[in-house]
Amino acid sequence: MSVAKSGRTRGRGLLVCIEGLDKSGKTTHSRLLVKDLNEMGYDAVYTREPSLGEVGRLIRKIILHGWRRAPPVLEAVLFAADRFDHVEKEIKPALEEGKIVVSDRYLYSSLAYQGASGLDLDWIMEINRFALPPDLAIYIDVPVEVLAKRMGEKRSVMEWPRIQSEVRKVYLKLVKKGFLVPVDGNRPVEEVSREILSLVLERLKGKGRLRV
Repeated sequence: MSVAKSGRTRGRGLLVCIEGLDKSGKTTHSRLLVKDLNEMGYDAVYTREPSLGEVGRLIRKIILHGWRRAPPVLEAVLFAADRFDHVEKEIKPALEEGKIVVSDRYLYSSLAYQGASGLDLDWIMEINRFALPPDLAIYIDVPVEVLAKRMGEKRSVMEWPRIQSEVRKVYLKLVKKGFLVPVDGNRPVEEVSREILSLVLERLKGKGRLRV
């Protein structure tokens, strides 16, 4: 499995995606990262998947908030359709303006969640071949038992420990293959946030955009 390199222009921007299991702190750290970068003088924007578009709203209604899980192929196709909309309408325009785009979930969520359901990872990559490769993909790792305590009894169909355990296995395989940079999320928020910011600044330095 390899991440396709898009031939489409991506402008002068930087695409960062934050991945992890449910309640791992993805949204908190995505927003903190944008805040920290903006305070440093960078033009950073937050976005998320599922997106706020029509397909994204449909996903929340029938997949994330449904009373039972949809067939994995349907999940994969809907998430791919939403991602296409997300890339074309939000991510690409922002990158072409030179912004730092921080996406709360991206392609690797599909690989982890639908891959954990038994779908072939290469097939998932194929239906997402339009997706721009991120400049940096971070995986916030938190043990499933810790997340179970954070969730309590009220959970979505995707949040049960059995499912989360299988999803984590796929994420860790992606880490091992070098697609994701792991960050230990089972620490104080401030420590995790500093490490994520450091990783992004290092990547900006590599692109010659580090502010001094």
